[in-house]
Amino acid sequence: MKKQKIVITGGPGTGKSSIIRQLEKRGHECLHEISRQVTLEAQKQGIDQLFLEKPLLFSEKLLEGRKIQHREANMLSASTIFIDRGIPDVLAYMDYFKTEYSSYFNDACIEYSYDKIFFLPPWEEIYQSDNERYESFKEASLIAKHLFETYKNYGYSPIEVPKTSVIDRTSFILNQI
Repeated sequence: MKKQKIVITGGPGTGKSSIIRQLEKRGHECLHEISRQVTLEAQKQGIDQLFLEKPLLFSEKLLEGRKIQHREANMLSASTIFIDRGIPDVLAYMDYFKTEYSSYFNDACIEYSYDKIFFLPPWEEIYQSDNERYESFKEASLIAKHLFETYKNYGYSPIEVPKTSVIDRTSFILNQI
């Protein structure tokens, strides 16, 4: 049975993780964002901020983790799996930060596809920075623009999620499936 892989994406601080948690509360299979996990692993190896110190290595680790998630989605029992960020997110961030990368990244975006993309637009009222999210709201908005364009460049039609409560945003997503 083909699994429907649905990506929840958007710039930093737009509520992706809150929606993923709400989807889980409603009994849906979800795969969580892995960038903080990659950062924590690097910190255990003595690299305080891998994303800042070695951006290409960080992106390579993210890409590998997201490919694993894509394959993992095929192993789950549910027919629909929600994923917090997809493979094209890696390229969007590298493009935003003007990080050069090989065709290996592009090839992964083509090889590993998704069924639907839900895009959470920048929302200043809920934006908060923290130890791993250090971008200003303006930077987060520019990243969001790169994300939206990157998904479009790979043939997706991202569905913009309205700026409402987490419960209503989650219902909006479920009603689109």
